[in-house]
Amino acid sequence: MKNYILHVLCISFVSFFLSSCNEDDYQPQYAYEARPEFLAGNKIGIIVVHGFTGSPQSMRPVAHKLNDLGYTIMLPLLEGHGSTPEIMEKTTYKDWANTVHQAYTLLKPKVDKIFVLGLSMGGTQSLHLAANYPVDGAIVINASVSTSPYEPLPEYDGYPRFLDGIGSDIKKPGVTEWAYKKVPLLCRESMDQFKEITSKELNKITCPVLIFRSIEDHVVNPETSIYLYNNLFNIERALINLENSYHVATLDYDQDLIVEKSHEFIQSVINK
Repeated sequence: MKNYILHVLCISFVSFFLSSCNEDDYQPQYAYEARPEFLAGNKIGIIVVHGFTGSPQSMRPVAHKLNDLGYTIMLPLLEGHGSTPEIMEKTTYKDWANTVHQAYTLLKPKVDKIFVLGLSMGGTQSLHLAANYPVDGAIVINASVSTSPYEPLPEYDGYPRFLDGIGSDIKKPGVTEWAYKKVPLLCRESMDQFKEITSKELNKITCPVLIFRSIEDHVVNPETSIYLYNNLFNIERALINLENSYHVATLDYDQDLIVEKSHEFIQSVINK
């Protein structure tokens, strides 16, 4: 009965709390394709984190395949995502990070080991979590971190409120990522701040890290993963090149490779 109640609480948390931003401003709402999800499994948990302006839709196939391998999966919807760019505009990196932290807090009592896996800004979130919370391993796919100091935009009244969207950078024909068609400029600035904060925290990470890097990526410079690998000191880390996928590799040709190598990585960590 205790496990059943906790399972219900997990589903309620993922479905409602993780999707809300500020109850004083609006009620939680999100597209069905962007819905968060909890998948019960064994005592090894994985928090699977989507990217900037994206949604759990981009991570769902990987999450379900890892669940099929036995893992317990928490697939949160970052605050301000999965709805409208206008709602996202009200959020900052602190809100997005808080979603991941809350997912960690909820998942921890259910499992003996916790891993975190993220795409793009979700990879940044994964590294940030690993730098500040006890996790057993981090898996990042085309993670976005700063390779140079953050410089805020100069004061100017003529900046556009929204920028062009960055979703669906996928090599495989006929596959589309659920993502916003436009990006709030304020959120882009907040993400750049978060990238620098996370870059400065890399020396705090003590768990093993697996890095996936698309050779051709039109959103994040592929050299960023090389920088990340070179700046993770004194820990076990590995770099795997994805030869046949663009940025959203979790929906691309290398999806099964990501699942296979992530599974091998997790098993190698827990069996030491």
